Order: sequence, then structure tokens, then C-alpha cells
Amino acid sequence: MKQKVEPRDVEIDVTTHGRLPGAADYARKKIGVLGRYTDQRILHARVRLTEHADPAVQRPVVAQANLDVDGRMVRAQADGSTANEAIDRLDARLRQRLQRVSDHWQARRGGLPGDEPHQWRHESEPTHRPNYFPRPVEERRIVRRKSFTPAPCSVDEAALEMELLDYDFHMFTEEGTGVIGVLYRGEPGTYRLALVMPAMADQLAPYELPLTISSQPAPCITIDEAVVRLGILGLPFLFFIDAAQGRASVLYHRYDGHYGLITPAG
Repeated sequence: MKQKVEPRDVEIDVTTHGRLPGAADYARKKIGVLGRYTDQRILHARVRLTEHADPAVQRPVVAQANLDVDGRMVRAQADGSTANEAIDRLDARLRQRLQRVSDHWQARRGGLPGDEPHQWRHESEPTHRPNYFPRPVEERRIVRRKSFTPAPCSVDEAALEMELLDYDFHMFTEEGTGVIGVLYRGEPGTYRLALVMPAMADQLAPYELPLTISSQPAPCITIDEAVVRLGILGLPFLFFIDAAQGRASVLYHRYDGHYGLITPAG
């Protein structure tokens, strides 16, 4: 029988950017006790606090956290008019995610009923999400490129991962079709799925998520064209096929106002 791990306070690595006196100590105090709210071990925790200098930003302080919870990454981000407000919101969101990790672990061991009506609606409760920094279009650059091998999973598993990592979207390999897809939030309590090959939607692995599937194929364009299109449309992200590489890609707005680019490896 597995021995229960006693909760303990967590050592937090905190970095700050901007004029945030006392914020690092407050973050360590608030986030450091999260180990008391989960049966899993928090192996490592990192918090980043950033103050935007632009006075036009209503909530200029952004707090980000990454937790290693028994090998599963849990992420959250929140903003506030002050550092303490941002940290308090970050703490609340992390507690929600730790509860989901615990619920998911119990469900896999048979300890959590899976037939509750509309349970996915409760997984996707509306939350305040910080807007990206209003950087002029001509100043925006792709400052981060990430390539990874998306493991095959179901739509439901992709949604859980997206919620725990606090993402606006999640690129994954749908296990039924074997093709790349992007899952994102639709109307309140629902999700939408875009596939590289929408015609294969009838081959999706079984799922329970309240889901609508886009019938539009991802556009085949260059990265430069994707940057222009994202700026014109004002969307949070753009799912497209990189015409030069022939690979599915996602171009997205970062919170600093620049862009990030995600592509599958290989």
C-alpha cells in the first residue's frame, strides 16, 4: 500500500521584473503553502512577477506560476492592479488546478464517479484572463519558437491538460484520427476543435466533452503571412499549415505583446 505523503510547505523560486518591492516575499508566503491543499507532492515551484510599464494597462502586474506536481506540470497566470492582487488571484487559480489534479488521480484509481451530468461544464468555469500587452503591430516579433512531439490523446484528455496548464488552446495528436488538432474554448462551458483534416472528424476517439468541430481546413500559408493575418484579424491565435515545412503550426499572442510559434517536432 502506498504511504500517504504528508503535505509540506514548498520552496518557491521567484523572479521579478519591474518595481515590485516586497512582492517576492508575499508570493513565497502565499504559494509556499499550496502543498497543504493536495495529496500529491509539489516537487518544484517557480513564480514570475512582471510589471508592465505602460500606464494604459489596467492591470499592469502579471503573476505566472509553474508547479511540478508528482511529475505533472500545473500552470496558472493572473493579473492585478497591484502585485498582491495578482498573487492572490494566482493562488486561487492554482488551488483550483491542484484540486483537479487530485480529482483526476482519484478517478483513474476508481475513486471518483464519472457519470455526473455536465461535469465538463464545471471543468471550464469562466475565469478572468489577462489581456496581452497592447504592443503596436509594427513592433511585434516572434520571440519564442517551441517544437515538441504531441503525444496521442483523446479530446477529453487534451481538455484536462489545457485546463491544468491554463492555456487558451492546446495542440495535440488526436488518438482516433492520428492527426494534429487544436482544442480551444467556445461558448461558455463548451469547446471547439480544429483539425488538420476536418473530413476525419467522424473517426475521433470517444469523448464526453461538449464539443463543436470546425469544418474549415487550416490555411496553408507562410509564417510571415500568418503574422500579417493574426495582426489583421486580432485573434488570440492562428492555426495554420506552414507552407515551407508542410507542418501544422500555431502562432499566438504572448502576454508581452509579441508572438510565439508552436510546431510539432519531426
